Amino acid sequence: MKRNKECALVFDYGESRIGVAFANRVTQTTTVLKTILARNDLQAQHEIGALVSEWQPDAIVIGVPYNVEGGATRMSALAMDFAQRLSDRFELPIDAIDERLTSAEASMLLREKRRTGERRRRVNKEDIDRLAAQLIAETWLQSS
Repeated sequence: MKRNKECALVFDYGESRIGVAFANRVTQTTTVLKTILARNDLQAQHEIGALVSEWQPDAIVIGVPYNVEGGATRMSALAMDFAQRLSDRFELPIDAIDERLTSAEASMLLREKRRTGERRRRVNKEDIDRLAAQLIAETWLQSS
């Protein structure tokens, strides 16, 4: 069965944490969802399963961290392996997005919001991972 890729769960994969967002091409919107701790694979798989059930995505979008020159890295392979496992489990197609420097951009955006007073609480790694996933989701929307 071929699906239209109208909406996707979007992942900023990391060995410690996985930022998750949702993207909807119909409404052209993205939603920050959560950060999943990746150290407990069973718990992470349970949380991802719950997100798939709740959001009913048509695709899995994975941010692939290439190096500055555009070459694949160890993390590129780990991210693609993670996406392939999700694709196999949930029978969803994968879209890979070049996510070079999204975590740095997310960090900069959050710190600027804190500096200007738009954000009061401190910036933590979980916030950065969630926003990085949203930035990847925005890139996916623009790629259509």
